[in-house]
Amino acid sequence: MDQLLLIGLDFGSTTSSAIISQAQVLRNCSTGRFELGRRSVVYRSMLTFTPFTNNLIDEQILAGHLDRWLRESGVTPGTFTSGGVIITGLAAQKANVAAIEALVKQRVGDALFAVAEDPYLESWLAFMGSCLALSWAEPEAHFLNLDIGGGTTNLAMGINGEVLRCGSLYAGARHFQFVPGTYRINALSSYAVRLLKDLHIDRSIGDTFSQDELRNIVDFYAALIEATVCADRSLLNQDPFRYHEQMPFVPVRDDVSPVITLSGGVAELVYNHIRGGPLPPTTAFGDLGIDLARRLIQSPVLSQHLRTHVPMNFGHATVYGLSLHGTEVSGDPGVLPLRDLPIVARLRMDASAASVPSIEDVQQAVDMAARGMRGGCIEIDGAGTDFGTVKKLGTNLAAALRKTGFPGDRSVVLLVPQNVGKTVGSYASDWGRLPVKLIVIDELSSRNSRFVSLGAMRDNVVPVSFYGMQ
Repeated sequence: MDQLLLIGLDFGSTTSSAIISQAQVLRNCSTGRFELGRRSVVYRSMLTFTPFTNNLIDEQILAGHLDRWLRESGVTPGTFTSGGVIITGLAAQKANVAAIEALVKQRVGDALFAVAEDPYLESWLAFMGSCLALSWAEPEAHFLNLDIGGGTTNLAMGINGEVLRCGSLYAGARHFQFVPGTYRINALSSYAVRLLKDLHIDRSIGDTFSQDELRNIVDFYAALIEATVCADRSLLNQDPFRYHEQMPFVPVRDDVSPVITLSGGVAELVYNHIRGGPLPPTTAFGDLGIDLARRLIQSPVLSQHLRTHVPMNFGHATVYGLSLHGTEVSGDPGVLPLRDLPIVARLRMDASAASVPSIEDVQQAVDMAARGMRGGCIEIDGAGTDFGTVKKLGTNLAAALRKTGFPGDRSVVLLVPQNVGKTVGSYASDWGRLPVKLIVIDELSSRNSRFVSLGAMRDNVVPVSFYGMQ
């Protein structure tokens, strides 16, 4: 079979980048199943500043970046099988995000699934693209990755490659923008304006910060991140800390002392300096990135593992996780494509019908799937293939779907490891009588991930993309 091309695009508050990888579809000679062979990166763009004009993403300049990346990669537009674009941080709050998604799809094709401002997914991807290898190397240790960009700091804690907790802060380098080489203010985000008021700093666009004022701002961001890492709710519940929490981070346990790693643009500055490189001159990038990097290095809480645990990819962490998350292929396409569905539950199904997930567990999973904006995905794990097991699972699912009254504008996807999709689907839909958008994808092994996307059928296979897969 032909090579499948996978793309990841990351448009952030400060920088944008692209990763293109490829994998070959093979048929396993033992099982007869389609599988993807070894994946490899075929193109990695340079980081470029995300273009903004009049507080909007500049569509014309961004289109030029996309055209250049495709031209440099040598890939023909429209030939991608799967991938993702994530618009993050402050960029995700711009009014023309939908237009950017349409612009990207015109060049890349319908196989691309755009995601705008999903802090859980962004945190997950950064962990997978940054410290996954370190986490695998020390499977007993908890790792906490801080992805510090222009508009947000995304936190993800995991153990042995499995992300357990995520969070997000409105803390980043580009809430304050300056004339490069000075601290004269060029632009302020809404969070920056409010922070200046709370810190009693009477400055606006065109003014220049004093060193004391600058120190107070940078110290606030460091204190915000430190308090989040240490779960100091006494501080986080107060202004101005409180309104900088986009998604609260809840540690696994109070007694866990995680290994802390960094990713994102600020992390590149930090690790380069730790290795002996000089920091760039004053506000060389027109923001607080250099000052934040210097302050993080000075933090006893955040700097303790900078020299002992150095992650990979740094500023490319999110887009690496996005492009190299892993894509598998399966059979029946159902109603496709579907993008970025959360995997809300994993239910175990063993060989004995007595080991089928209980109706209570199935009900809880279906209820969670119904709460998703687009629906949700339930992953079935185990080896139960006899008729009794499959029938009981299907009927339990039907009962749960009927009780929940699953919304008609949302989908529920079942991922099962054996070739029993049609049977499970028939019982779960009550043989088509339930008004539910139910899609069953079979012959997929279990994945430790949180989101899944189903692509359109191509060459008689359906790409199934797992975000954050180990």
